[in-house]
Amino acid sequence: MLGGYADRIGHIDLSAGTVEYKPIPEDWKRKYIGGRGLGVRYVFEAGPQVDPLGPDNLLCFMNGPLTGTEANLSGRMAIVTKSPLTGTVTDSHHGGWSAARLRWAGFDGLIFKGKSEKPVYAYVHDGVVELHDASEVWGKGVHDTVKHFQQKYGEKDLTVIAIGPAGENLVKFACWVNENDRASGRGGTGCVGGSKKLKAIVIKAEKKMPKPADKDAWKAAHERALKAIMAPENITSPRKGGLSVYGTNVLMNITSNMGALPTKNSMLTSFGADAEKISGEYVKEHLLVDDPTCHACPVACKKEVEIKEGPWKGLRMESVEYEPAWSLGANLGNNDVATVAKMIDLCNDYGLDAIETGHPLGVWMEATEKGWTDGSGSLRWGDIFGMVEAVRKIALREGFGNILADGADAVAKYFGHPEIAMTVKGQGVPAYDPRGLKGMGIAYATSNRGACHLRAYTPAAELGVMPFGSLKVDPLAWKGKGELTKVFQDVHAFSDSLDLCKFSAFAEGAEEYAQQYSAIVGVPFTADDVLKSGERIYNLERYYNNLAGFREGSDYLPKRFTTEPSTMAGSKGHVCELDLMLEEYYKARGWENGVVPESKLKELDIP
Repeated sequence: MLGGYADRIGHIDLSAGTVEYKPIPEDWKRKYIGGRGLGVRYVFEAGPQVDPLGPDNLLCFMNGPLTGTEANLSGRMAIVTKSPLTGTVTDSHHGGWSAARLRWAGFDGLIFKGKSEKPVYAYVHDGVVELHDASEVWGKGVHDTVKHFQQKYGEKDLTVIAIGPAGENLVKFACWVNENDRASGRGGTGCVGGSKKLKAIVIKAEKKMPKPADKDAWKAAHERALKAIMAPENITSPRKGGLSVYGTNVLMNITSNMGALPTKNSMLTSFGADAEKISGEYVKEHLLVDDPTCHACPVACKKEVEIKEGPWKGLRMESVEYEPAWSLGANLGNNDVATVAKMIDLCNDYGLDAIETGHPLGVWMEATEKGWTDGSGSLRWGDIFGMVEAVRKIALREGFGNILADGADAVAKYFGHPEIAMTVKGQGVPAYDPRGLKGMGIAYATSNRGACHLRAYTPAAELGVMPFGSLKVDPLAWKGKGELTKVFQDVHAFSDSLDLCKFSAFAEGAEEYAQQYSAIVGVPFTADDVLKSGERIYNLERYYNNLAGFREGSDYLPKRFTTEPSTMAGSKGHVCELDLMLEEYYKARGWENGVVPESKLKELDIP
């Protein structure tokens, strides 16, 4: 049997109010690893035809075999379910300390099914899950919910993962928020929690580091991975690399200058001089007050800020990350970094995906500019007070917020112009314009959870930040991006199943992942095994989606990216050649126009 696992999953039936404890099937561990992969396998078992907001949909909180160990960047938890926003299988990860504490409490995961009649929360400690009444905190924001449980159970060794009013009100892009500011943002996982009347998961656990099966092999593997992360030439290098010094928002000026920053609902590909005003460099110089970190992470990319003047004076929050700063900044024509911080903080408190929130607002703003609102109210680019109020209305489904709460597709359809929703499979694109970073075009289109930059982070190669400069490709070239995307998707599917932070991939590769996994579980494992396991997980997700109705033609981009050339420096004149990349990608995958053939399922032993 494999080492490294607690081999204990809490299965909670919210309809019956019961808890069972079961081991993980040994075959599932070997094939799907943990975290994302194992969560998808459990969700697959419930059936791809389930209603995302029905009692039969599973909501899985999953660790990986490295979780809670001394492995670098191993503080991630995967929340896996069927998405109410996209109708696909989805997984969304958050950092902080909840994953490690869940492992220290004796669990590899918690799986919720059914629906409670009244609000409940799960209290997890010492190998036990207890269900308790959550009526006192139902209706409260995430921040007050965290404070409530800290007062009840004490702050020491405590983690609170919660939904806010957005999840309770079934906003389709509501999320779970861990420890106030770390969100499992994408796919509407918090909406699923709200449908089940599950308000929070409270975990109390002292540090109990899991032991590797092979101590000597672990020492060597851990030292090799740490050396790569600490290397001064890597952007992960503590206090030296750009990711550590400026956080994720180090990318704002870079992507804007190369004509790859979607601006004003992707009508433009650069925010010009205004990008600097919401950048990581600006935040560090004017707003930064602290840079805390997650479990076992020396990088410390989190950036805590304080607003010192203006209408949001006194706000202290974490953090003005690149993606939400783009979505609520450049995407909305907003160059006021204090308002960006205010909106991110509201999203965290209401339990909203801060990336997705900017999309229905951007559609509304474009419709306003073009005169399509037809008396339904207006919202103009950069209207700081209007945007802040709109976030509140979304979370509470108040007024026009009730339309906005269903996502960008619903808003664009409402205005009679579905083409202005910058979405794939219902989920909004992140902060990379595929006219300036071509790899992101094929990555968005073929992502199994809807538009996503984290299924295959091709900018790592297109921007030249792979380990030690080992891979650099032309961002404006399409050829080779289909094959590149397939490899990135497979490697990331494996690292998401360990569950390691994506930033590990800026220093580590398949060899480092294989060595650490092998030492923890005590069986031989190679870089080729990493790729094969990742391929199996990615194909299981695609097979799930095929069975859920996503067949031929389901991999696409908004036509703005494929037919409207960029007008900005760096990418001027370029469109995204998606069809050419898709042909290359499907050939590399062995798929038939986006559908997994029986031969591939057999080859990978799926499910």
